[in-house]
Amino acid sequence: MRIKTTPPPSAARVAGPRPIAKVARAAAPASAVDSLGNSGAPAPVDQATFLGLSETELSPNVRAALKALLDEVARLRQELDHTRKRIQHLERIADEDTMLPIANRRAFVRELSRVISFSERYGTPGSVLYFDLNGMKEINDQFGHPAGDEALRHFAQILMDNTRDSDTVGRLGGDEFGVILAQADENQAREKAEALMSVVANSPVIWEDNRIILSCAVGIHQFTGKHSADEALSRADANMYDQKRRYYAKLTENE
Repeated sequence: MRIKTTPPPSAARVAGPRPIAKVARAAAPASAVDSLGNSGAPAPVDQATFLGLSETELSPNVRAALKALLDEVARLRQELDHTRKRIQHLERIADEDTMLPIANRRAFVRELSRVISFSERYGTPGSVLYFDLNGMKEINDQFGHPAGDEALRHFAQILMDNTRDSDTVGRLGGDEFGVILAQADENQAREKAEALMSVVANSPVIWEDNRIILSCAVGIHQFTGKHSADEALSRADANMYDQKRRYYAKLTENE
């Protein structure tokens, strides 16, 4: 599962462990073993050297101690590699929604803060979309909560499949989702929102031979460096609820 959290060009989308810088090592003879045991498989004992001393210049006890030391270094290097991979795994799941392969709210807000700072520094526009799925209670009541979970997964997949690698998709809670559109002004954000809503309307969820049509409300906000991530989300959320009220008012009129 992946989390779509690629930031604007030239930066990584979701903050993660930085690649460890590679340090060039001086070339060593194929048969040599460095002091950290980094040359691969150790050379035969009768060809090994340590600090310029040949095997014949080392006593048996010294050779045994050095071998034990190099074995211990190799073991510690394996443990360090395992620990690094474990940390990467924990960092990934800490930023991922518990049910969906997208960013959770904490990771989304952190990324939004970073993109807002980027926009302020370089004078580029940026926007955030705030989605709320309509009728989730009705879906859960009529088809069951597993169907509601499938609807959420389906919606998240549509957002991921129809946004750029430089954009960020996250679940803000329940049936609310967010998309950070890097380097997109309000008009571009509106076009993207309309395109996404069209895909949602034309991509029903298939659940036990039932076609469940989804719809959603969306709020749009172009942020500036004057806004914090929470303020930008709050403005987009308020814009979304205006649209939500109009949606339900229209339903009431048609009844």
